[in-house]
Formats: sequence, structure tokens, C-alpha cells
Amino acid sequence: METEGKVIKCKAAVAWEPGKALSIEEVEVAPPKAHEVRIKIVASGVCHSDWAYLYDVAKMKPRPFPLILGHEGAGIVESVGPGVTKVSKGDKVIPLFLPQCGQCERCLSPKTNLCTKNWDKTQQGVLADGTSRITCKNQQIYQFIGVSTFSEYTVVPEDNVTKIHPDAPLDKVCLLGCGVSTGYGAAVNTGKVESGSTCAVFGLGAVGLAAVMGCKAAGASRIFAVDINPDKSEIAKTFGATEFLNPKDHSKPIQEVLKKLTNGGVDFSLECVGNVGVMRAAVEACTPAGGVCVMVGWTRIGELTLVSEDILLGKTLKGSYFGGWKSAEAVPKLVQDYMSGKLLLDEFVTHRLTLDQVNQAFELMITGKR
Repeated sequence: METEGKVIKCKAAVAWEPGKALSIEEVEVAPPKAHEVRIKIVASGVCHSDWAYLYDVAKMKPRPFPLILGHEGAGIVESVGPGVTKVSKGDKVIPLFLPQCGQCERCLSPKTNLCTKNWDKTQQGVLADGTSRITCKNQQIYQFIGVSTFSEYTVVPEDNVTKIHPDAPLDKVCLLGCGVSTGYGAAVNTGKVESGSTCAVFGLGAVGLAAVMGCKAAGASRIFAVDINPDKSEIAKTFGATEFLNPKDHSKPIQEVLKKLTNGGVDFSLECVGNVGVMRAAVEACTPAGGVCVMVGWTRIGELTLVSEDILLGKTLKGSYFGGWKSAEAVPKLVQDYMSGKLLLDEFVTHRLTLDQVNQAFELMITGKR
């Protein structure tokens, strides 16, 4: 491409400071350094984590500003730095906020997907050499968890990108960069939902709906979809929910309602909100006879308190990050599953907006409007 080896000027949505709307700016994206990949971003989803790190800072780990948010995208490799072997110019790819180097102790372990390669650096918004590849008005712009898909171009480490099928529609499969993979994997990987089981999913954003889809794929016989937004009822059934429960419609706590409906509790519950009160409800909604609760929602606020007897009698509480997937090897397979009809993605798309409308996208996501 004509831009290879040159600085690219393009548009990006810059977060100059916490609590302020994103600003569309012209930024400069430097060429990739060794073991880095520069990507032309074609499509990006908006994730609640993006919003939270901008507007709900107290609940999240502090990030340096100014930064470019976005971590759920898909695009085409524009150029690669020296030493890159995993992708080539022109490849369709999905950038990964969770790397997979394939060499660290965690990558070699079947028990976890938490690769350590460059993790500390990308969490601080920089790449391996301690700097970002994006500048604006002569100022370094940090890259959100090393990705930054709210920019027309970005640069990521080679271990934070994966090649996908050349015919994959980028405006759909971008959702596999975070939300859908996270929820779906929490059910089929982390929770290991069983055929014929009863399940409850708390919170019906993209992650929760994907968890519902995972429960259905695993063969669950009853899937309770729980949300305070009544508009979520029909879409939840599209993904496989058999029943919808709105906690506002009941005088008793929702966990008591679920226990009564299931003769003692569900076999699997998945918390997809990121609220310690909901987490406790999800634990208490499980049957004491081997019930499994999976925490999927993210929060740093509040302490989770439990009744010790709940765990002592046999319940299991588990955590799930990116659905337990080994990112670089799993995401291309999930793309193939979508293309073969095994996985729904089109149904998650509620609106299509331009980069200039990113603040509107945040508003639509927070209000839950379809």
C-alpha cells in the first residue's frame, strides 16, 4: 500500500479527559515497529467497558488520558513491522485486547487464557517500548488496552491480532473481539453448561445475550433471562431464552423467585452486569446441589459478601475473562462458526453509525434502545 512506512493521518475519537464526550480529531498513526501490525479499522462495536472508563472512572482501574477507546473491532492489515510472521498485508484481522503469545507459562497452561505478553504495558495504554503509536496536536495519545478501535488506523503488537477468514463480514465479526466471545464462552467454556440443565442469565446486554446463546448451544432445557428492561424480553428469546424475568415485577428478591420456579435453584447462573448485589443474587439463585455461578460482569466497586454455607454445601463460584478463550486461536474458529450458521451475530447489531456519531452510540448503548 502507498502508506506503508509512512505516518498516516486519519480521524479518531479522542478522549481528552474523564467525563467529557469524545472529540473527533485528526491524529497521526506511526508505522509499526518490530513485531507490530498497523491495521485499517473497518468496523468497531461499542462496549460498556469503553463507556465506563470514560464516564464511570471510579468503578474502573485508572487509565492515562488522553486516550483513544475502542477494543471490539475488525479490519485489514495495512502494513507490518520487522519480524512479524503471523499476519501479512491485506489480511482480514481482529485485534485482541487479550494477547496469546503461545510461549509464556499461562499460554502453555490449559487452565487459563491470561497471557502475560506485554500485558502490563498495554494496560497502561502503550506498546512494548513504552510509547503509543498515535499522536494528536503533538501530544501522545494512549491506546486503550493497547488496541484503540475508535481510530481509522491503529497499531497493535503481533500477539494482539489474529487472522480471520477472507470472506468474513467485518461489520459483524468485529463483535467477536469482546462482548459476544465473552458471554458465549462464559457459558460453554468457563461454566461448562450441561445439556438438560436449568440456567439463569443476569443482565441482557451483548454479553448477557451471548451467554444466553451459549446456554442454548450447550443444550440447557430452561434458560431464564433476567433484566430490569422489559424491552429485552423478545430479543432474549431470539437467542434462546425460554423465560424472561424482570426483578421489578416481583415483590421478592429475584433469587427467591428463581428458586421457587426451579424447585430449589438453577444449575448454572451467569452474572453479566458487573454489580456485587447482582453477583450475590446469582450465587443465591443456584441450587445448593452442585450449582455453578459464573461472574462475567466487571466492576471494582464494592465487596462481594456471601453466606459461607452456600459454598460449603457445594456451590461453585467462578470467574470468566474473555469467555475463557485462548484468543488468537479461538477467535478465527468463532468466525467460522458464525459463517457456518452455528453462531448468531447479525441479531446483536441494533444500529449502524459513523465514527462521527460515536457519542450517540454510547447514548444508545446506555439507554438500551434498539
